[in-house]
Formats: sequence, structure tokens, C-alpha cells
Amino acid sequence: MKTLRLYGARLLVALLLTLAGYNASGSGAGATWTLRVPGFTDLKSVTYGNGLFVVVGTGSAILTSPDWIRWTERPSPTSNPLNGVTYGNGTFVAVGDGGTILTSRDGVRWTQRTSGTSNDLKSVTYGNGLFVAVGDGGTILTSPDGVSWMQRTSGMSNPLFSVTYGNDTFVVVGFDAIFISPDGVRWFLRPLPRSSLLSGVAYGNGTFVAVGAFGVIFTSRDGFSWTPHNLGTITSLSGVAYGNGTFVAVGSSGAIFTSRDGVRWTAQASGTGHNLNGVTYGDGVFVAVGSSFSPISGRSITILASSDGVNWTVTTLRTYEPLSGVTYGNGLFVAVGGSYPNGAILVSPDGVNWIQRTLWGKRVKDVAYGNGTFVAVGWDGTILTSPDGVRWTEQSSPTRDSLFGVTYGNGLFVAVGWKGTILTSRDGVRWTAQASGTSRDLDSVTYGNGLFVAVGSESTILTSRDGVSWTVRASGGYGLSGVAYGNGTFVAVGGRGTILTSQDGVNWTQRTSPTRNYLSGVVHGNGTFVAVGDNGTILTSP
Repeated sequence: MKTLRLYGARLLVALLLTLAGYNASGSGAGATWTLRVPGFTDLKSVTYGNGLFVVVGTGSAILTSPDWIRWTERPSPTSNPLNGVTYGNGTFVAVGDGGTILTSRDGVRWTQRTSGTSNDLKSVTYGNGLFVAVGDGGTILTSPDGVSWMQRTSGMSNPLFSVTYGNDTFVVVGFDAIFISPDGVRWFLRPLPRSSLLSGVAYGNGTFVAVGAFGVIFTSRDGFSWTPHNLGTITSLSGVAYGNGTFVAVGSSGAIFTSRDGVRWTAQASGTGHNLNGVTYGDGVFVAVGSSFSPISGRSITILASSDGVNWTVTTLRTYEPLSGVTYGNGLFVAVGGSYPNGAILVSPDGVNWIQRTLWGKRVKDVAYGNGTFVAVGWDGTILTSPDGVRWTEQSSPTRDSLFGVTYGNGLFVAVGWKGTILTSRDGVRWTAQASGTSRDLDSVTYGNGLFVAVGSESTILTSRDGVSWTVRASGGYGLSGVAYGNGTFVAVGGRGTILTSQDGVNWTQRTSPTRNYLSGVVHGNGTFVAVGDNGTILTSP
């Protein structure tokens, strides 16, 4: 299937969704576009309740998922960043900057509540019939229902970052502070083994575990007396949770540590270098959330899941990786791209919820589906195959030349690339180099009406009935970067807004283009051609 060749993740997602759910009714084909790129930048906290995972973050982000795989952004009644979320007594409660408190019965519809404070709130928990929220300036608030809140006295102004409940005791941790309370009303400051910034606390297996900056870990059986432990690293930890007999602590640069007793800890491979800010356990799964920022690729929003705390699956909800190809097959959208030196593959069952895989050292440019197999091609002759878009296997390539396009037709995969490279394969595994008759770069290839058509630099157009024998066709025009087939017509696009059409792939006609911008790709769907290019250019033609 022909791919959209896009160089911006936002534009790619917009086109994917528009074509996936396209409806020709209304003011005109391609007139209305939806950009499903959330406006948040960082995920801070996650909880589970009533069969639903709920994540909150900066930019007032609220996301929900029934299974940690499919995530939906929910409307928020505030623009303030949200830092913590919990579930109790049939109610979700989220807290954030400026004293923000939100409540929801279902995780979908949220109502803002009056907190009585303007201090930033960092964390919230539920226990013994009471919600407890904590934050800056030593703030402690309590509520029986999440609606009416009362301020409690902590006796100090240090920021408080996390709160939990266990063993009939609330425990709050912060900067050089551990407070305990039997009822949420009376609070007692406990001595620390040493000066520490504590950012997370959890209870499980009869033990409280507090974690913080520079790998600090304290444990306590009763909340009164605390014992320090050596993690063996200076990695900062930001959150901790307990489930299935295991403590899981998360932190900077994708750090994940597990422990059965809170004393002996083992580092686990997370599969990401993104900072992890929070973790919870629910429905038999640990879920960790976080983000990463790069001045080149921007910020990625990350969710990890694991049934045992050891083996983790990474989901990236937002990416600024340059994406260059997309296809659909077997009920799945697959998009590919990446930044040097790594590649990125994103998969989605619906065009809305995406899971990103990182291909270390393998940049991919295009992807196609056929014969029950996804095939991705890229730099240095890279060829990858997958039966499901998730598990990818590198195949032996007969070339080291970079491959820029791939398609499937008439039982054959055809890949094209640098200096006229053309490869063919029946199964995506065994590939044969074919003579193209040109030394010009080939950027895109499609199949339609019994014909393969490849296009490339210096207005190159090649055609073939079988993918083996190729004929150079005259086109006239600038370099071509994309080609598609639909409704009995081939359409090629390229530099300076070039648009060419052909009924047979042999005779081409240059069409009047409404833009001089470089057009990088074209696709046909639901009776409409859509071409995309520089500066967000989108052209449609029925």
C-alpha cells in the first residue's frame, strides 16, 4: 500500500486520522482536519480505580485507559498543571498547581473544587474514609468526599511531595520531612536518618518505602522509625508503588528498580531513557508515566506497563520524531521514521492511540503491507519485516544503498532507493536486486492497474509490469518525491508544487498546482487524492 511521506509528526497524525475516518460529506473533500496531538508536555501521576487507569500531567492533561494500551485525552476544567491523582470511595481526585483540585466519578467528566489554598498541590491519596492532599509550604488538606476540603497544620513550610496510607497510618514525605498521622487531622514530624529530598512513598507487605533524590531509600514498619538503604546508584527516584508482592521504584533516565522487601533492590531494563515521574499498580499491571525532551526531536510522552516489574512495554503517546511513511494492513496503522541514528515505528489499531517502538541504529523511511507481512525499508539498505507491526526482524539485504520507498502489488514487494536501486521480494525475506536503467535516486513507488510506477530525482519516472523489467518514461518537471494510484489515475508530486497525472503510467500531464511549496507525498483514499508538503501544505483533489 502506498505510503504518506511526511516529515512532521503532527501532520502525519492529522492525515492518518483524516484518511482513516474520512467522510466526503460537508463543505468538501479534505476540508475539515483534526489534529490529535495532545497539548500537554509531561505526565506526572497515575492511578487505577473502577476498571480505569487515569493519568494526569502538565498542561492540565487527563488521560484514561481501560487496559493501559488505548488512551483517551479527557477535557479538563482547569488550565493548571496536574501533579497527582488517586481513587477512593467511588471518586477520582486530581490535584495540581495553584491549589487545584478536580473530582470525577467516572474519570471522564471532571469538576473543579475549592481547596482553600493557592499553594501547589503535589500528591493525593485515600485511606480510612479520607482523602489527603499535600503540597508546597507544608500544605496538608483533608476531605471525606473530595468536594469539601479542610486545611490541617503540619507545623512546617517545607514542600511536601507524596502521601500514602497503610497500617492505619497516613505517611507524608517531602524536603527533609516525614509526617505521620493516625487520622489525617493530627500530624507528627518524624526524624530522618539523614537530610533528604523524598519524592515518593508507598506501603506494602507491612512496610513503608520512601524514595528520593540521589537514590535515597528509607523503610519503616510503623512510620515512626526509618532505616536508610543503599541503592548503589545516585539516580534520582521520583515514585514508588507496591503490587503483586513487589515494590517498583521509578526515576530519571528510565530508571526502574524492584524489591520484594524494600531493602534489597534490583535494577531493571525499562526500554526507555525517558524520565519516569510516577508509577501505580492496578488490574494486575504496573503502569509508569513520564516524558523526555530533546532540543532536536522535542518532547515525548511515555507510558510503560509491566505485569511483574521486570519486563516492560513502552508506549509513546506523543512524538516529534520525523515520520516519513505510513501504511495500513491487518487492522493496523504502521508509521515509520526516526532521527539519526535511530529509527521509530509507531503502530495503532485506530489511528488515534499509538505505541512507539525505537529501532536502535536502524533508520527507516517507508513501510508497506502485503501477504500478511509488514515490510519497512530505510538507510544503508535496511529491510525489516513484521507479522503484527510490533515484532520486527531484520532481513538480509542485497544492497548497502539507502532505500526510500516500498510497495506491494501483484504478489510482489518492490523497494526503491539511492542511485536507481530496485529490489524485489515475494515474501519480504528473500530479496533480489533488479536493473532499473537509471542512476538517479528513486524516492517512491506504487502499484495500480497492473503496473508498478517509481519516481525520483530529476523528474524520473519508471514503470514495470512485473517489478523486474523497467522502462524509463518522460515526464518533464522537477524532482518527484511521491506517487500514488487511485480511481484509474496515477498522481506524482514533487518540487515547486509539481503535480503530474497519468492514466497508464506512460503518458504524463502536468497539472496546475495551487502551491509552489515542495510536495513530499501523495495518497488516495475514499475517492480523494491528498498531497502534503512543506510548511504544512495539504492539497486535495476529488
